[in-house]
Amino acid sequence: MARPQLSDEAAAYVRELVLTGQLKAGEFLRVERLAEELDMSATPVREGLLALRGEGFVELAPRRGFVVAELSEEDVRDLFWVQAQIAGELAARATRRMGAEQLDRLGTLQAELVEALARDDLDEVERCNHAFHRVLNLAAAAPKLTWLLRTATRYVPQRFYHRVGGWPDASLHDHAAILDGLRLADPDAVRLAMEKHIAHAGELLIAHAGLPGVAAAGDGD
Repeated sequence: MARPQLSDEAAAYVRELVLTGQLKAGEFLRVERLAEELDMSATPVREGLLALRGEGFVELAPRRGFVVAELSEEDVRDLFWVQAQIAGELAARATRRMGAEQLDRLGTLQAELVEALARDDLDEVERCNHAFHRVLNLAAAAPKLTWLLRTATRYVPQRFYHRVGGWPDASLHDHAAILDGLRLADPDAVRLAMEKHIAHAGELLIAHAGLPGVAAAGDGD
């Protein structure tokens, strides 16, 4: 598999560190250290951080360089809400268009996920999870929606997936509900199950990262 553009790789790495709470608001980001961790020069790291500045994940402080911006619970819920809407629509369309072979493949992946979780093989759990969603998205036969979903899922941790407590178990239980709906050929049930699955993942990430809530209007007055 070809390595992604280096600046994109750097941005993805730092974005996931922020989303999983390994980098906290106000922390100074050392370009040279990140370059060493990623085995690349400082230039693509700096370009990646500038991209993250545009996304609101980092800020550029005068005479200090890049610092981590504050990320709230509401920010993460918004990101996962967008993903849930697109993924839910794709899942509903897949329900109408899915053949027996694809449904069997999803059942096999679910069984493999169960086995991987039982032996605590989190890398295999992650592989099964991504493969499950890929089969569903391809079955939907909606390339533009799939492209939009790929864009939205940039904001979902990938390389640190297994560190988010409860996420592997969520894949197991939530995928079972999705499969139930698919076997009943019920697009609405599948859409709802997928939306709940994505929202569940967002709540697990919020709990893992220890993100601050959003004060209600008038608080502190």
